[in-house]
Amino acid sequence: MKDLYEGQRAMRNMRRQAMQRGVIAVLDIGTSKIACLVLQFDGPSQFRETDGVGPMAGQSNFRVIGTATTRSRGMRHGEIETMAETERAIRTVIQSAQKVAGVRVDHVIACVSGARPSSYGLAGEIVLPAGKVGEGDVARVLASCEVPDFGRGREVLHAQPVNFALDGRSGLSDPRDQSGSRLACDMHVLTIDGDAAGNLVHCIRRCDMELAGVASASYASGLAALVEDEQELGAACIDLGGGTTGVSVFIKKHMIFADAVRVGGELITQDIAKGLRVSHAVAERLKTLHGGLEATGRDDREMIELGGETGDWDTDRRAVSRADLIGIMRPRVEEILENVAGILDAAGFDSMPSRQIVLTGGGSQIPGLDALASRMLGQNVRIGRPLRIQGLPHNATAPGFSSAIGLALLTAHPQDEWWDFDMPAEHYPARSLRRAYRWFRNNW
Repeated sequence: MKDLYEGQRAMRNMRRQAMQRGVIAVLDIGTSKIACLVLQFDGPSQFRETDGVGPMAGQSNFRVIGTATTRSRGMRHGEIETMAETERAIRTVIQSAQKVAGVRVDHVIACVSGARPSSYGLAGEIVLPAGKVGEGDVARVLASCEVPDFGRGREVLHAQPVNFALDGRSGLSDPRDQSGSRLACDMHVLTIDGDAAGNLVHCIRRCDMELAGVASASYASGLAALVEDEQELGAACIDLGGGTTGVSVFIKKHMIFADAVRVGGELITQDIAKGLRVSHAVAERLKTLHGGLEATGRDDREMIELGGETGDWDTDRRAVSRADLIGIMRPRVEEILENVAGILDAAGFDSMPSRQIVLTGGGSQIPGLDALASRMLGQNVRIGRPLRIQGLPHNATAPGFSSAIGLALLTAHPQDEWWDFDMPAEHYPARSLRRAYRWFRNNW
């Protein structure tokens, strides 16, 4: 645990140094595409009058000066399958973004969508000898949280304090400088598979880039797609990606749960390719231009000429109705939503005061998905587009860029984590299972 703590602190310090230099890149490495945004930090009032975009909360001190996307290679279910192919794709997208920005970037922050995430709730409590909460007391109460045995090969990705209680007064976001005798803390810990994360880190460093941080794609998508009220009152963000579908639950502006389903839009494309006996590229085009989930009587009469999609009229004169295409796509989408419903039930989502569900990611653009999700999940469902940030081109504002935009917001305004507080080595948390789930049991 000490090595992990020191490694995370080193990356946090590297992020601050990169921001002081003025330029840093964020990298969203997905199964279907890799997106890179180059951020420039120049103060809150810079660029305000150049593009007509006014300041927004958490978005006024940086601007996007370079963007690039490329097809992802060597990835499967959000994890690296072929290191060399993924490395070439990352090099390509970073070089393209640097060319657009006109600057060289040395530091990058990446997000990971796969790696089998798992959430834990930890709790700790201490006595305040001075009768007032100081910086060291926050560090001590975080260190008092009893960490369970996460299992072999697991690594902690996020360790965020989500609630403080001072003498029974709960719901405090920052207890520093407040008077009291006992301080308690609830912390959310997100773990991932260590080997998958290690492969990602190694691949980025092979591209001659300094890694300044790693974040969960589900967490980043929630920051970009959920509005402030949804993060405060309680909402779930469903990020439908190419290889995985991420689930994150927010309340009181903190992520309190995250998980992922190893099924995504790529399997929908494969189903179309196998069902209609067409290439992967044609299947992706059919899904994008003609796909849907709600069949009507008109769809039985709307015929799609497969030869027109392939550009080869001489060898392929087949035609398929749109209703048949919907019949191929809908079972896979229902499977994804059933898995998401199981995750939300396990997280106790029904007990939250506001049960809003926001769909984002590239797969959320399938027509009829919001209506189907509303019936299957039984909640208020909407399609979430990422927040507008300064300098972002219009072609990067689609739901498929939620993870990259959320990562930019997290880079500029990171939430306090366990690694941000100085703790003596003898106070590193011990491993115990006694109180690991107390916070989830009491609050959900």
